[in-house]
Amino acid sequence: MVYRILADITMTVHFLFLAYVVLGGFIAWRWPRTWFVHAAVAVYGTFNGILRFVCPLTPLEHGLRLKAGQAGLEPAGFVDTYLNDVVYPTELWPEVQLCAAAVVAVSWIGLAVRLRRRRTADVAP
Repeated sequence: MVYRILADITMTVHFLFLAYVVLGGFIAWRWPRTWFVHAAVAVYGTFNGILRFVCPLTPLEHGLRLKAGQAGLEPAGFVDTYLNDVVYPTELWPEVQLCAAAVVAVSWIGLAVRLRRRRTADVAP
């Protein structure tokens, strides 16, 4: 029972991490000093998407699921288990990555606009 709970917590953290990769730039609109954290996470997510290396959360969850007596993750990992052919068709993976990149770009452009407006308002007489 404990291993299943730990596996579920790991899966939840993994989903939250992916959500932060895509949407974290919008959080920086409210807390601008967090932009560098999102930048680091977005770079990690980009390289992970391109190079397809294994996120450390994937083998952790896989091992916990096996210890809980459940089936582990698909051989290709978290995305193949929970997203491909569940949320979107596998053949749309490149389009999904491009959409995620577009959301990140929009959030960063919006952040730049907001910061520029804030600076302009602070300088105005």
